Amino acid sequence: MPENVDSIGQSAIEYLTLKHAARELALPKSRAAIRCCANSIRATHRQEFERASELISQAAALISEMASDLREHQDIYFAGFVQDAQKEYAEAVTFRAFVRHHPLPSFEDLSISVAAYLNGLGEAVGELRRYVLDQLRRGNFADGEVFLSYMDDVYALLTTIDFPDAITAGLRRTTDATRGILEKTRGDLTTASIQHQLQRSLEAVRQALPGQRRGSE
Repeated sequence: MPENVDSIGQSAIEYLTLKHAARELALPKSRAAIRCCANSIRATHRQEFERASELISQAAALISEMASDLREHQDIYFAGFVQDAQKEYAEAVTFRAFVRHHPLPSFEDLSISVAAYLNGLGEAVGELRRYVLDQLRRGNFADGEVFLSYMDDVYALLTTIDFPDAITAGLRRTTDATRGILEKTRGDLTTASIQHQLQRSLEAVRQALPGQRRGSE
């Protein structure tokens, strides 16, 4: 046996011990960041925008900490769980921006990967659909077309990103899902708008009837 086998083994154990410790430190932060983002999205749906912003800030801090924790272990950094947190972060941030009619931050602004950002942006379309349907149920038709145009713009952007899934982290699937969500929402909004206009027309006819005028007098 070569004389340095034991020293090589000891060095490997020390290195892997540090790597394992870094992973165990970062992994719970990924889960916590994802929870913050989910709760932020929930707060945005409730129009609790200050709370949504607080949770987004917490998620941003956790994502930054993970980058620091894994700076010397890039293989673990790109293993998947950090990107999952980044994707949920992008979804929460862009969804809040859409609802508030604010400009979207870029992936550079958020300090996350392009693939995570684009996938999160695509998933924000699903939250926009839910938000639009909630507004329709409340009888608020004013912003429906605006939100639909946001959804359409996101889909148009995603269709221009034509790279292998290995680079975009499965963006093609997200794009396909976005198209289905967009078309369903367009149909729901069209149906709701037609029904709303019909109700208004029927109410106008009812008010115009002679018997209704006398009754109101």
